[in-house]
Amino acid sequence: MIKELINKAIQAREKSYSPYSNFKVGASVMGESGKIYSGCNIENAAYSPTICAERVAIFKAISNGEREIKKIALIGSTDSFTYPCGVCRQVMTEFASDDFEIIVAKNIEEYVSYSLDDLMPNSFRVRDMGR
Repeated sequence: MIKELINKAIQAREKSYSPYSNFKVGASVMGESGKIYSGCNIENAAYSPTICAERVAIFKAISNGEREIKKIALIGSTDSFTYPCGVCRQVMTEFASDDFEIIVAKNIEEYVSYSLDDLMPNSFRVRDMGR
């Protein structure tokens, strides 16, 4: 399953619209249903409307009825690991399952895996709102 997620992220990276940074990123998430949703980073000349690949993939899953995500794989550079930004990490906390896994890849064979608590310790989550 991990290699399938990474492969989908690699495919999504190729669709990146990144004319300003020239830094392509792809991501794929697996929803609680087992279905996989992919996304790429999309830049804008005004830059603040730019959106990361991780949020594109997560929002596609949510807009298709998923309410919990189990795993995410992302890939940027093939020379080093590309980690999710703080905004993406916060979005992950909203929809992540308790056993959520973040897979950061250089390629299909080289990757590292983290829990949400590894990358976003003491995060503010829905459960903190008393829900």
